[in-house]
Parts: sequence; structure tokens; C-alpha cells
Amino acid sequence: MSDRTGIFAGEDPFEIARRWMAEAEQTEPNDPNAIALATADADGLPNVRMVLLKEIEDDAFVFYTNYDSVKGQELAGSGKAAFVLHWKSLGRQIRVRGDVSREEGAKADAYYASRSLKSRIGAWASEQSRPLDTRGALMAKVAKITASKGPNPDRPPFWGGFRISPSEIEFWSDGAFRLHDRFKWKRDKYAESWTIVRLNP
Repeated sequence: MSDRTGIFAGEDPFEIARRWMAEAEQTEPNDPNAIALATADADGLPNVRMVLLKEIEDDAFVFYTNYDSVKGQELAGSGKAAFVLHWKSLGRQIRVRGDVSREEGAKADAYYASRSLKSRIGAWASEQSRPLDTRGALMAKVAKITASKGPNPDRPPFWGGFRISPSEIEFWSDGAFRLHDRFKWKRDKYAESWTIVRLNP
């Protein structure tokens, strides 16, 4: 008989993730949607950085970035990624591993349009991850693009979303004396049902 009750209860891992996120939004002081995103380069050397998770869909997790950035290139190269959401205020985390695809359609356009004008201009101006001579050079480029693009710039063709479709999701909650609670949801193919196992701390 399963003892997956309380905060772990439910048959849909994405709904559990949304519920945990909603709780974190009430307790976490800064960026409750910050994820540590892991990728790997062509030699298999890992890379990790913080990005903001923007949506938990019915079957995937979505964030946005510059496709030409290091992370964008590594995601395109491997087609796989992992991330962790950690909420110190709740003593919980969610770990995700899976395949990656681009979100380049209407959803990406809508999210880009929802950002502040300065952020939209910044997406055009920044050649993310590439060498930059001076901050002044960047600000000059921002001014030039502001003048040329106007108050409603289109989404850059090199900027959009990535959707992580997980094969594994692990829910973790802090326990006394390091006796944490951990449940891993796993599926071999995305059309298949999940297998759920309790893990040792």
C-alpha cells in the first residue's frame, strides 16, 4: 500500500509540481520559479546555470532564452536537459530529466510580448554568452535598437522557448535527521504511464 500522501498525494506529477510552486510563491522571498538548469557540451562536460521557469504545462516545463547562447547550443546539440527547483523556505525540491524541444510559436510570441519593453530590447541587443568589449558598447547597442525597433518589437528569431518533456521527475521533502522523503516518477516513453517508487534518503 502506498504511503504517498500529504504533499505527495495525486496521480498527476505536473499538478503536484504546480501545487508546490503555488506554495513556494507564498513563502520564497525571491524567484520561486528559479531552476538550476544542467546541460552538457559536445565533450560531455556539464554546465549549470540559473534560469526562470515560466510555465508548467500538462506534460512539460517551459523556459525562454537566446537560442544562440551556450545553453541554447548545448540543448540543441544533445536534445536533453535536467534541472532542479529548490525551495529552502519549504524544505522541498523537484528534480527533472528529459528531452528538449523548442517553443517557437504563438506561446513564445505571447510571452515575449508580455515582457517589459526594456527586456524585449535587451533580448535583441545581447549576443548572449559571447565576449563583450565593454558595458558601454552594450548600452550603445541597446540605444540603437530602441530607436530602430520602436515601442513594439517583434520577437527575435534567435530567442524563444525550450520545452522539457520529462522521463523522470523526483519530488523531495526535507526530513528530520536527514531521513528525507523522496518519490521518483519515471516513464520509458512519453505516451506511457508513470512508475512511481519511494527512494531512500
